[in-house]
Amino acid sequence: MTADKQNELIERASIITEALPYISRYRGKTIVIKYGGNAMNNPDVIRTIMQDVATLKIVGVAPVLVHGGGPEINSMLSRLGIKSEFRNGLRVTDAATMEIVQMALSKLNKNIAAALGTLGVKAVGVSGMDDGLVRVEKYSDSSGADYGYVGKIKSVNTAVLDTLISNDYIPVIATIGADDCGKAYNVNADTAAGAIGGAMHAEKLLYLTDVDGVRENENDPSSLIPEITVNGLKEMIADGRIRGGMVPKALSCTDAIECGVKNVLIVNGTIPHSILLELFTDSGVGTMVTP
Repeated sequence: MTADKQNELIERASIITEALPYISRYRGKTIVIKYGGNAMNNPDVIRTIMQDVATLKIVGVAPVLVHGGGPEINSMLSRLGIKSEFRNGLRVTDAATMEIVQMALSKLNKNIAAALGTLGVKAVGVSGMDDGLVRVEKYSDSSGADYGYVGKIKSVNTAVLDTLISNDYIPVIATIGADDCGKAYNVNADTAAGAIGGAMHAEKLLYLTDVDGVRENENDPSSLIPEITVNGLKEMIADGRIRGGMVPKALSCTDAIECGVKNVLIVNGTIPHSILLELFTDSGVGTMVTP
């Protein structure tokens, strides 16, 4: 064996030993992962995310994967000549758009569950409509503007998730909710992940996004904030440093912690193996939101 090969093997062993205390810490704990956006666009990155989630399950963690599907929805709408409209980071969803949302998310949901299955773990795809998992009412903002079939979460029924986890499955959740009459509504995936994480009292909630985390200046990568409190996050929303599509994500971070999640991590999901880097290494790679 050459010296270079020996050093490579020693480095690999060191990585494993660094991860051991974190594996011990999270064993048996629920970790909710929100997956979507541009992290869904690169097949190589998708593969490493699936590998990371499978690894969590194999080492004894209970991952719950919540996914959106913005790029897939946008692509389908574009092919059908339906214009996408966003308001305050939320997709305005008329009846035609709602049909496309359901089709796109259903397809993605089953593909993700199948991909996890090829990695030696059991996964089941569900949506917020199954067993009243995500109960909603029609959403409107403070101005009373109509967003169409966009749902505001009223409650989360974790029974179906508890059953899946207790039978060694990874729940994969598409973010469509139902109202009291069973009508389907589009639910912001960040908001859904926060509500599900809070309802399950998750040890951690990870948001995989396409930026490194929360930045003091959104256009300056060097202004990444490694750790911020809920109050600090609210201040950044109030003064406009956090805006657009990051607002629902930031609000869901604060809601999740106030509902019982220990802490929330915003991580760049386009970095290969970002989940394992964040959870199982000393340094981490994103922003941690704490009480």
